[in-house]
Order: sequence, then C-alpha cells, then structure tokens
Amino acid sequence: VQLVESGGGLVQPGGSLRLSCAASGFTFSSYEMRWYRQAPGKERELVAQISTLGGTTNYAVSVKGRFTISRDNAKKTVYLQMDSLKPEDTAVYYCNARGVYSGSTYWGQGTQVTVSS
Repeated sequence: VQLVESGGGLVQPGGSLRLSCAASGFTFSSYEMRWYRQAPGKERELVAQISTLGGTTNYAVSVKGRFTISRDNAKKTVYLQMDSLKPEDTAVYYCNARGVYSGSTYWGQGTQVTVSS
C-alpha cells in the first residue's frame, strides 16, 4: 500500500498550488480520501475530504472557498487545488485514505507547503 503526495513547494501569498496523491495497493474507489495538514507546533487538522465517488466533499472553515478537493478513480489519484494561499496555510500536507467497508486507514509521507513572500 502506498500513498505518494506531490506538488508542494514555496509560493507567495495569493498564489496557487495543486497537490496530488497517487494511491496503489488497495481498492482506491472503496476509500474515502482526506487531506490533513500539520503546522509546526500544532496538531494535525482535517482540511478536506471527499467521498468514494466524489459526490460529497467537506472542507475546514479556514479553507472553504479557497481549496477544492477532487479525485480521479481511474488514475487512483486525489487532488487538492489550493488558491488564494495565505501564510497560515504553511504546513506539511498529508493524504489519508479510509476504507468505507474495511475501516483500514493509510497515510502518505506528506508534502511541505510554504506560503511566504
């Protein structure tokens, strides 16, 4: 089982980034997918989640209207489009999969997002 995040980096305030998380080793379409983030000295927080077929999404209040989660089950990939980035969005972003039938949970290794001028 693997979840491999990519797309992080350094961006100026107001800029955009698109994170990707490529999955392998499990039945991707049977897993709800989530993006979490953890800033230095803070607890890991849920940023966005998407249902197995992509029909339902939810967002943290702090990112609603700026971030968009999506998934491509054929490519076994989940995305997080991040627009209007703020310095407070700086964190390590983690991809998470939770099986709706199995209850199994998997984590990616994380990708650093830094928003700074």
